[in-house]
Parts: sequence; C-alpha cells; structure tokens
Amino acid sequence: MSRRVDRVADAIRAAVAEILLRELKDPRVGMVTITTVRLSNDLRHARVFFSVFGSQAERDASLAGLERAAGFIRRQLARRVEMRVSPELSFEFDPALEETERLAQLLKKGAAEEP
Repeated sequence: MSRRVDRVADAIRAAVAEILLRELKDPRVGMVTITTVRLSNDLRHARVFFSVFGSQAERDASLAGLERAAGFIRRQLARRVEMRVSPELSFEFDPALEETERLAQLLKKGAAEEP
C-alpha cells in the first residue's frame, strides 16, 4: 500500500471513531473501537474493522447498527475528510483485541501455576 493510502486510511479511522463517539445515536452500537481501516487503491472502498467487548449477541447488534448507519457515517465522513469521492463503507468485526485478552489470561494463568 502506498503512503497516501495509509494516511487517508488513518484519517478515515480517526473520523469514523469520532463520528461514532459524538454523533451516532444508535443504541445497538455500544462501546465500539475502530481498530483498522483498509482502503482499496482507488480509495473508493473502505473496510472498517471494529472491536467490541461483550457477547456474540452484542457484537452482532453492533455490526447491525454500524451497517444500518453506514450511509450516515459516510456523509459525515465526507464533511471531515477532503476527498473527491467518499468511500463506500463496509464493517467487519476484528477479533484481534479479543485474542490479545485471551492470550494475556492464558499467560497470567500459566504464571500463577508455576512453583
């Protein structure tokens, strides 16, 4: 990926996180963290990865809320990030934070079991 695509992806990540924090009122979208944005090389499609602590039902509800609000988020994004075309947004759950937490628990458990 080029540096320009990386910079734009980072700007989109920050803007989407702020939109979710300050403007989105959907109660299904709980404590969501935007972890990564992957942009196509033509900057027309953005895959937005998010993480949320909670049950599978809470994750599914957050994903449904984000997908429902994609048009609103895209319009708000167009106002914040100067681009010719605001990218189409798709949201995907990112299990990275969950895996990190699981590994930390396993390490803690292993350290507690050592003599």
